[in-house]
Amino acid sequence: MAASDVNLWTSPEHALDYLSRADKIPHRTEGEVVLLDCLPRSLGRVLDLGSGNGRLLGLVKLARPEAKAVALDFSPTMLDELRHCFAADSKVQVLTHDLALPLPPLGAFDAIVSSFAIHHVSHERKRALYAEIFALLTPGGVFCNLEHVASPTERLHRQFLAALSTRPEDEDPSNKLLDLETQLDWLRTIGFEDVDCHWKWLELALLAGTKPAACASGTALVTQSNAVGAFASRKH
Repeated sequence: MAASDVNLWTSPEHALDYLSRADKIPHRTEGEVVLLDCLPRSLGRVLDLGSGNGRLLGLVKLARPEAKAVALDFSPTMLDELRHCFAADSKVQVLTHDLALPLPPLGAFDAIVSSFAIHHVSHERKRALYAEIFALLTPGGVFCNLEHVASPTERLHRQFLAALSTRPEDEDPSNKLLDLETQLDWLRTIGFEDVDCHWKWLELALLAGTKPAACASGTALVTQSNAVGAFASRKH
């Protein structure tokens, strides 16, 4: 379970191999249902970090069709999937960004979501990313992270791999798994309220927290249209 600097997600073969198995991850839909229940009833803007092929964002859009969305990913294969998936939806903007780097100025969001993506960055970057997420949320906004976390013991980790029919030698070297409790504590320290694990099955967990309604961001945010437009112009 040791973390490494490896990240294979720019490889088309690696991305396609994951997509061939993504819908077969046990109990995944249970976590997704709980995540949707955590979203605000009125959702103006949502940011999806590490959007992959758009599976989670597609569910968010079904639940909150009025929402405008920004989807970030850095895998060329996943970006192609995203653009194809949302080609007919003018409310969804797909942008290229590596989560290992600081988030660009994208404006404010009522919700920020992620699904099995943040565990691919280093632990130091996870902590910094959570703080950046807090800064981008509107007061009262929610962060929902459906994530792959570390088991407390090697035996439990091997039980999880067995449940996925994965041999230890075939485990994704891009994974940088961290225990659930540390990440929940980080969210509380950063300033999130109502931080909790809302769902868990073995190493799959839903972490969520809310930015206090009375919280004023200490960082001046660029206006939504200018921020996204300026970033997009640099990427295309």
